[in-house]
Amino acid sequence: MAIIPQMSLFTWKEIEILGDLDRLRLVLDYMPDEAFMQNLEKKRGKGRNDYPVRAMWNSILAGIVFQHESIEKLRRELSRNGQLREMCGFEGQVPTSYAYTRFLKSLIRDEEMMDKMFETLVEQLLERLPDFGKRLAIDSKAISSFSKHPNKHETKDGRRRDLDANHSQKVYSGVTKEGNPWQKVVKWFGYKLHLVVDATYELPVTFKVTKASESDITEGHKLLEQMEEKQPKLLKTAETMAGDRGYDDTKLITKLWDTYKIKPIIDIRNMWKDPDKTRLLPGKENVVYNYKRNRILRMP
Repeated sequence: MAIIPQMSLFTWKEIEILGDLDRLRLVLDYMPDEAFMQNLEKKRGKGRNDYPVRAMWNSILAGIVFQHESIEKLRRELSRNGQLREMCGFEGQVPTSYAYTRFLKSLIRDEEMMDKMFETLVEQLLERLPDFGKRLAIDSKAISSFSKHPNKHETKDGRRRDLDANHSQKVYSGVTKEGNPWQKVVKWFGYKLHLVVDATYELPVTFKVTKASESDITEGHKLLEQMEEKQPKLLKTAETMAGDRGYDDTKLITKLWDTYKIKPIIDIRNMWKDPDKTRLLPGKENVVYNYKRNRILRMP
């Protein structure tokens, strides 16, 4: 009898084959934003309603789904795409840049409610995906600012100036197949997104956005504390936590295992210094150990 393998409950292939509008419809249908919308509508009160709150919010979600880098690109898309305007809920003209500026400010003031929506989505995934959260991974990502350097005027005056970003750099290094060391330095001005994700489904579990210069290890501790406060069930579900050598920290590794019983799968940093005679394999002249305790044949 031929055995049919069980299909995965969730697969990205089902999403990738959909068109942009279909993917946006999924987001609009399943986003737990009703309480958020009611709160924004209550704050708007009985004033002018040229651009309804729900339509503005739907268009912001559309900009994220369509990966528009700026509001102006989103506005151009809305201007040319009648189906998108209708799906978002606009009956008249496209909102002005100023309307979006005011709306984004109102979203920032209600940041806690947006965080609550994210937490609700994670809770729903825990209920629907039986192994969600068992295999976690932690990493950070550079987010460049549209500004290129810090602004000389540090006073907030309502203009679009980035006063929170700063400079940082990340160094990548390794050894080629020929045994030659290499190094690459990436510099940017902006922010850093710190993420814990489910490694199986590639879905975020918790996150934090900081200035670019904030340490991965420091924020790694804070992400665990954030999960303990807001998602304790996930910490009990998790079995492993994977990370690159940027998270090779004794305190972090100890906290993962001793406090949460999560097995750390974290690459180690090369802390050895050359030359080091203790690397030689006893009785051999051309065989040494590397910092990962692997035997390496040294060429004469």
